[in-house]
Amino acid sequence: MKEWGTGLKIIKKVLIKQIITEKSKGKLKTKFQKSKMQLEQECQQLLFEQRKLQRKSGISKQEIAQRFQKEIKQRKVKITLIDFKIEQLDMLEIGSEITETEVDALVEVKVGSHWNDIIGPKTIVIKDDIVVRIDE
Repeated sequence: MKEWGTGLKIIKKVLIKQIITEKSKGKLKTKFQKSKMQLEQECQQLLFEQRKLQRKSGISKQEIAQRFQKEIKQRKVKITLIDFKIEQLDMLEIGSEITETEVDALVEVKVGSHWNDIIGPKTIVIKDDIVVRIDE
């Protein structure tokens, strides 16, 4: 049996949750609206590029239209999803917790460590960009 000395480090996933405040709600809404605007601008740019390409001869107008419409449709689906997120955000009460993201954490494993403590779910809860608690 080989001893590992001080231990071995592994990577595990940790959930990041956010407590909704007026400030964080406003930041999220602004972020969603910026993403939506960006997608709408991309749709306009794609339409412009499509018209530009269709004026050139020797290229199938139908094939160009299909390609560009596929790209535009993908962006419109994302816009619909953002609209849904904004609706959900408007319904959230101040003090609610939402899962924001997931990050990787480095965890040390030593001989004698309790495995369930190591692999068990961990959550970092933030409020207005400040860690308020770590749930284990």
